[in-house]
Amino acid sequence: MSIYTVHEPPLRAAETMPDPDRFAFVRDGFSIWAFLFAALWMLWHRMWLVLLGYIIVAVGIESALRYAGFSGPVLVIVGIFISFLVGIESSTLRRFALARRGWKNVAVVSGNDLEEAERRFFAVRTNETLVKRAAAPAAAASAAPAAPMPRPAPSPGVIGLFPEPGGQR
Repeated sequence: MSIYTVHEPPLRAAETMPDPDRFAFVRDGFSIWAFLFAALWMLWHRMWLVLLGYIIVAVGIESALRYAGFSGPVLVIVGIFISFLVGIESSTLRRFALARRGWKNVAVVSGNDLEEAERRFFAVRTNETLVKRAAAPAAAASAAPAAPMPRPAPSPGVIGLFPEPGGQR
């Protein structure tokens, strides 16, 4: 079962609630596409700053290794290692890019696939919205202040089968 983080987009000009089609579900875990095609994957997800950082780091490491006199096989191994790190951290990089664009992380949901995770998230979100809408008129109708909640009885301070503090053993 996969774990997804759900990101809510910023509201557009005439929106009161964001369009459900615009929500982003980011799967946690290794991304084979980010590993194989790191730069293209970053372009596909419109992660410009991440791509810039990736290029700077990759070129800087490769230049330093060439300057130090390392041969081609070492450069290839280091390149594969950098791509592997991008594949591992792909979901973190994507969440970073969404947060920079003003998207809010609103939930974590699990599902066997993306479709099941979406169904679970929107089922809970729809129920919460209905409860909030039903509670709002009831709260506005009651103009009288609410009575204070009664205080709970004091607990003995002992949990389970342990004796009272200072008691016999």
